[in-house]
Amino acid sequence: MNKEHHYGFETLAIHAGNEPDPTTGAVVPPIYATSTYKQDGVGGLRNGYEYSRSANPTRTALEECLAAIESGTRGFAFASGLAAEDTLIRSVCAPGDHVVFPDDAYGGTFRLFSRVLSNWGVEMTPAAVTHPEAIRAAIQPGKTKVVWLETPTNPLLNVADIAIVAQIAHDAGALLVVDNTFASAYLQQPLELGADVVVHSTTKYMGGHSDVVGGALIVRDAELADKIAFHQNAIGAVAGPFDSWLVLRGIKTLGVRMDRHSDNAERVVEFLQRHQSVSQVLYPGLDGHPGHETAAKQMKRFGGIVSFRVTGGEAQALDICNKAEVFTLGESLGGVESLIEHPGKMTHASVAGTPLEVPADLIRLSVGIETIDDLLLDLERALS
Repeated sequence: MNKEHHYGFETLAIHAGNEPDPTTGAVVPPIYATSTYKQDGVGGLRNGYEYSRSANPTRTALEECLAAIESGTRGFAFASGLAAEDTLIRSVCAPGDHVVFPDDAYGGTFRLFSRVLSNWGVEMTPAAVTHPEAIRAAIQPGKTKVVWLETPTNPLLNVADIAIVAQIAHDAGALLVVDNTFASAYLQQPLELGADVVVHSTTKYMGGHSDVVGGALIVRDAELADKIAFHQNAIGAVAGPFDSWLVLRGIKTLGVRMDRHSDNAERVVEFLQRHQSVSQVLYPGLDGHPGHETAAKQMKRFGGIVSFRVTGGEAQALDICNKAEVFTLGESLGGVESLIEHPGKMTHASVAGTPLEVPADLIRLSVGIETIDDLLLDLERALS
């Protein structure tokens, strides 16, 4: 691709990192299922490849695509989102350092910080992502190295103003890390708003088909990229070639999928708002959502995740999850199929008894791209 031309998102998603194979002209990058490479003499690496933990051509193609669609300069692909997060923190923090963390975040990320990284000596202070002054107050001058955001958050769909929090973090000499999994690169561009690192669970919208587990980091700063590259190789939790190929394939349709996810989610929200068993609908696209104006400013659309609370408490929430049919009861999100879950008993069980504990009457939907009438009928049956 012409490096001087400014291509649109969908063009980058399809072509970046996807140069035709020089040997055969194949338009889809091959799966390089190899662990090692013949060297051109001792220490003479052919095109920089020596061992597939360090680099693999299929993973390289994905990493180039990730960087392009997130407006970054370097992308890094990992075996999972949590592997990406762990590698990042070990790249930029040392024992004794401090992280400001969302008070509403994915349970697996909280578990990583509270039960793994804490044993390594990294301290964490939760703060409300919706209140910049709370984030500022949680910073420990000289000690805080990272301010961590999810926006929208998982599962309460709170929204942070990325540009404002970036300034707060940078004033304190800290990096701003944004988990962009819920929005995807199509709907939100954190690096353009001042973030230093973008995190993805590529398992979700980037892969998009519930057939792969992966993670990613994307950055702009060359020195930071070199640190991450060293730790990616040294720690070794890299994406395999087949997983890289699956995510790369998924990214090609990210734009059209996200538009359909958003279309269907908006219709689901309309339905839930009218239902007598629903006490509250959480979705950034609603005018009454406290983060609506911020989301409208920094997101293209409002995404495919909808959370809601029910009038009958936990028992009713569990019953609804069990009765749904088109909405599959399962963890994860972002696939073409619709999923339903009870965060308190499933994805966020690890935050029970902590300040991050989620309401027991909360249900989270990952609204897929099925026929919308079928989704609405399924919800009507489950809620009846």
